[in-house]
Amino acid sequence: MAKVVPHSFFTDFDINLFKSGKHFRLYNKLGSHLTQVDGENGTYFAVWAPSAKSVSVIGDFNHWNAGEHELMVRWDESGIWEGFIPGVDKGTKYKYKIQSYNNDIWTEKADPFARYCEQPPKTASLVWDAPYSWKDEKWMGEREKHNGLDRPYSVYEVHLGSWKKKNGQEFLTYDEMGEDLVNYVDEMGFTHVEFMPVMEYPFDPSWGYQLTGYFAPTSRFGKPEEFKMLVDKFHQKGIGVILDWVPSHFPEDAHGLGFFDGSHLYEHPDSRRGYHPDWKSLIFNYGRNEVRAFLISNAAFWLDQFHVDGLRVDAVASMLYLDYSREDGEWEPNMYGNNENLEAMSFIREMNIEVYASFKGVQTIAEESTAFSGVTKPVHLGGLGFGMKWMMGWMHDTLEFFKKEPIYRSYDLNDITFSMTYAFTENFMLPFSHDEVVYGKQSLLYRMPGDEWQRFANLRLLFGYMFTHPGGNLLFMGAEFGQSSEWNFQESLDWHLTQYDFHSGIQELVKDLNKVYRSNPALYEKQFSPEGFQWIEHNDHENTTLTYIRKGNDPKDDLIIACNFTPVPRENYRVGVPKDKQLRLIFNSDDTKYSGSGMGKKTLKPSSKEWNGFEHSVTMTLPPLGVVIYR
Repeated sequence: MAKVVPHSFFTDFDINLFKSGKHFRLYNKLGSHLTQVDGENGTYFAVWAPSAKSVSVIGDFNHWNAGEHELMVRWDESGIWEGFIPGVDKGTKYKYKIQSYNNDIWTEKADPFARYCEQPPKTASLVWDAPYSWKDEKWMGEREKHNGLDRPYSVYEVHLGSWKKKNGQEFLTYDEMGEDLVNYVDEMGFTHVEFMPVMEYPFDPSWGYQLTGYFAPTSRFGKPEEFKMLVDKFHQKGIGVILDWVPSHFPEDAHGLGFFDGSHLYEHPDSRRGYHPDWKSLIFNYGRNEVRAFLISNAAFWLDQFHVDGLRVDAVASMLYLDYSREDGEWEPNMYGNNENLEAMSFIREMNIEVYASFKGVQTIAEESTAFSGVTKPVHLGGLGFGMKWMMGWMHDTLEFFKKEPIYRSYDLNDITFSMTYAFTENFMLPFSHDEVVYGKQSLLYRMPGDEWQRFANLRLLFGYMFTHPGGNLLFMGAEFGQSSEWNFQESLDWHLTQYDFHSGIQELVKDLNKVYRSNPALYEKQFSPEGFQWIEHNDHENTTLTYIRKGNDPKDDLIIACNFTPVPRENYRVGVPKDKQLRLIFNSDDTKYSGSGMGKKTLKPSSKEWNGFEHSVTMTLPPLGVVIYR
């Protein structure tokens, strides 16, 4: 086969941007690209390996022999090796064989910018382009108004490998998900779907959070263009797509980013900042310009090439703190003597600035588990610049409260009202994610106390309370029909359960909650503002109830919500109301169609009796372990 021909995609401007960490479209330059040079078809290769003495492309086309197709190093000290190889066409398997100046170490690496990878456990990259004719013009043109912070956010979190399986064993393909999964999410009424990482990963038990192919959708389920089709079909149904994104750490697999060119290229060279003791993985060097450009280019890649509508950024807390999961002596303070990772904070801010400046109508969402201030505050006001943050404190306190036998809940009502003291300090999304149904925590259903009826009533109450609490919502797959067993990444969800009334009742309830959420502006227009919420009564420990008002831009849209956290019905329960207007029931978690007992009044007429500080009041029937919503 012909030898390497000198060729470059890089201009001097590209190189200057790359060196300064400001090139945010590196996927158009680095990696492998099908092209034509001097009338010959082939592939242009470019890889960053500044400590390399030589870099060869090895693959099927040269029997994996190093030295036959050596790339040429650029003269500008960028550390980029490049060249064109005639005759290398689409589907060719390849890697980079790198000889390092560092002790003459040899490494054999997959392409960090590969668009397609061999299916694990194989590890080669594939030369690929992914032409696709998008049909989501309507969604993309209107995305800003669908995806804004004053719009409904009801997210269905999915692990693609275990949502459903063929014959109980085989993965569904992207193409099959484009029918089954898209139609199901649409039928259930969710506004968004969130995929646990789809970027190529070598080890199934990592659930996708240990990435080796940052620019390649995993080949487990099909080709990159087929994943584009899946996103497109969601968009055609008016459903947004969020991807989990992992810029916090990466695995030590031999073909991955670690020790790439015989040096600590992508990872921080100091193990106190470059190695994660919990996950036994490597941490990016956020202070290195080229690494920042790699990561921000990766964020842009999924938004640009795959029309993704949001990125949920994993493990942000581990990035922000130098002492995260470290004992004294295992970390080094920053220049100010404290534990904040200033380089990571700077990277996050720059990433969010670029994302929001370049892609209209997208959102970034932080999984951040501490009380770090300003996660969703704009960068120009000193914040990190995320659109939303997972409300981990609410999740923990709520599940702790709900697992208690109702007889004890009256003593701990403050645990569930506490969230409102900080609910508007950030733009919060309420998450019942995959992390809450693994490692012995049990399913949400089996964290509920009581007999079977009470378990399901508690779960219905939990979801009703969640959907009426300020903020966006996220449910992990299976929760929406009361999956009884813990999530197992190797097995399909227990879809057979939906033939039973209690489980199908939960499924119908979630459908209806999504309808109520989407059709009532009071539940979303001011979901991140204190103006959108008002307590009626939060201190009724004796009855263990909560009543509150959700407000939209128009007062006529206001909703009154009442929750009864005990199995004892509360008849003739008096509640203060702000207006002398009849109230109509729009949702009751105790409805018989959800396998409830059917208690509750359809309409309520106020009287002039003062109550809860209001001039008017109504008497409700609060169903057992139930939540009711009145308009």
